[in-house]
Amino acid sequence: MAKKTFSKEELETLSAGEINRKIIYENYSLLRTLGAENLRKEMVPVGKVCKAAVDYFVKTTGPKNNYEKHSRNARKKMVKGLSKIAPGEYKGFPKDTKNGLVVGFNHPSLGEIGRIMLMKADVMGDSLMLFPVNLPWYEALAPFYDEIKMLGIIITPTITPSTWAKMKLKKGSFLYEQGSRIKREFRDMYTDLSHETIKNGGVIFVAPSATRQATVFKNKDVYEKKEDVIPTMSVLALRLYEDPEMKCDFLPMAVLPPEGYKRGLNIRKHYKLIPGEVMTADYIRKKYFGKAKRPAKLDGFDYEFHQRIADKLPKEFLV
Repeated sequence: MAKKTFSKEELETLSAGEINRKIIYENYSLLRTLGAENLRKEMVPVGKVCKAAVDYFVKTTGPKNNYEKHSRNARKKMVKGLSKIAPGEYKGFPKDTKNGLVVGFNHPSLGEIGRIMLMKADVMGDSLMLFPVNLPWYEALAPFYDEIKMLGIIITPTITPSTWAKMKLKKGSFLYEQGSRIKREFRDMYTDLSHETIKNGGVIFVAPSATRQATVFKNKDVYEKKEDVIPTMSVLALRLYEDPEMKCDFLPMAVLPPEGYKRGLNIRKHYKLIPGEVMTADYIRKKYFGKAKRPAKLDGFDYEFHQRIADKLPKEFLV
């Protein structure tokens, strides 16, 4: 069935949350509406593979009349299945975290997502995990959003700088203005969900580079501090620590893909997930918040977080 597009009136009046619900439940495509059908189509094959896996984990388990037991059994099957189709090594990750946890990682491919799901379900228990997902991939996954949630995973849409540039919208045009608004509202949805996830004992996973590349640093200029780091991690920290009672640690994680890996899922190939040194809530508050209880930004925090990931990677993954 062909994807529906939003009318001009819908695009102008619907909130990002309402647009998201139509993407999930009513077969709408924001990408197609914004003239980026090519970006949507690129992710269709990956979406089909993911749907087949999710259907297997969810639809072949039960009991269907008990959501909690059904969900628990589906997650157990997910761990067993992913250990075969998405094998990974993940020694040293915290099993029980007293504080909430944000895990940031370099993003060489789509393949690490399956290994992260395996690690989280196997090591960190049944608490929810939150993934911000770039819009092309999100639209491929959204039709089975509820099944993904049953596996303990909440996905939320985001439009990365790289995807925004690829859309090539004309500045000042109607589509550009509405796309910009929705992009901002998607970001606000994500930060609000992040607060809710941590308050409920969940774990947030995020790729701060906001694009698929081996290094966590966008380019050499960022590594050499000639260009600013995308403030992904500090935006999260500022939102989470608005709550004076919030205790949330940040864990840098290095992803080492297999030799000869591709940008896709790399099924049955072995990855390594390597935890770095945890940046505790107390450490972050003391070093980066200083005397200001609500600073406008956290100078240096994103770079330090990126560097802690890079410290665990081979030199060829540095920049």
